[in-house]
Amino acid sequence: MAAVGRDRAVVWWLALDSVDPGDWPRLRALLAAEERARADRFHFERDGLVYTAAHALCRGLLSAATGLPPEGWAFSVGAHGKPEVLSPRDGPQLRVNISHTRGLAAVALTAEHDIGVDVEWLERHPHVDELAGRMFAEREREQLAAVPDAQRIEAFLRFWTRKEAYVKAIGKGLSQPLDAFSFELDQPGIHFADPNADDPARWHFDEIRPGPEHLLALAICHPEPARLTVEIGPAPLAYLTSLASEISSSETAEPGRTSRR
Repeated sequence: MAAVGRDRAVVWWLALDSVDPGDWPRLRALLAAEERARADRFHFERDGLVYTAAHALCRGLLSAATGLPPEGWAFSVGAHGKPEVLSPRDGPQLRVNISHTRGLAAVALTAEHDIGVDVEWLERHPHVDELAGRMFAEREREQLAAVPDAQRIEAFLRFWTRKEAYVKAIGKGLSQPLDAFSFELDQPGIHFADPNADDPARWHFDEIRPGPEHLLALAICHPEPARLTVEIGPAPLAYLTSLASEISSSETAEPGRTSRR
């Protein structure tokens, strides 16, 4: 259902306002027990729901790509906190990344290569000048200053999502200075202050608007980005809820089994 490989990546996004109230228990059923417990600890319900959506997307996309059940997936955590999926021994190393913001969740999946995805809510009101002054490269600050005031928040978030997608792909978290690399607002590609830091030719970026209130950016490291095929689109909600129904049916049929979650 979702073809991923060394030269193929899939990104699913899910807008929370597209989920019927009756579907939330089904999405929740896709989560591991510790994920459900964490979702319950959020102070605001909307935060617990978007967390649930993101992790249901992750497990659902992994299952769509492999045919393996969603409850069977396990994850490790890298040195800087980046989760990595534990792939089946007889297959390629799957690489997955998730992101969520107010009203939207997303997951990106490929094989072997570093991948990062970031989503942002356009109704945010960040302190643009302060954040850009501390975290953006000089060229980005110059471009931002040239944008009309009415468009500056969106321009800032376009830079921000791409920068976050790259940092998430390389897995360095807060240890990676955000002013050590830069983007052109309306051109693809990445630039590095230190030419020995990384090779821009190894990187593929996408930027889309999943809806009027959100931005999504994707970063993939690949030795030949021209060979990449990337599929980005809304998650098949009916498929996700059908997975949950299969879990429920299996548990009903085998009431004495030990849960793998």
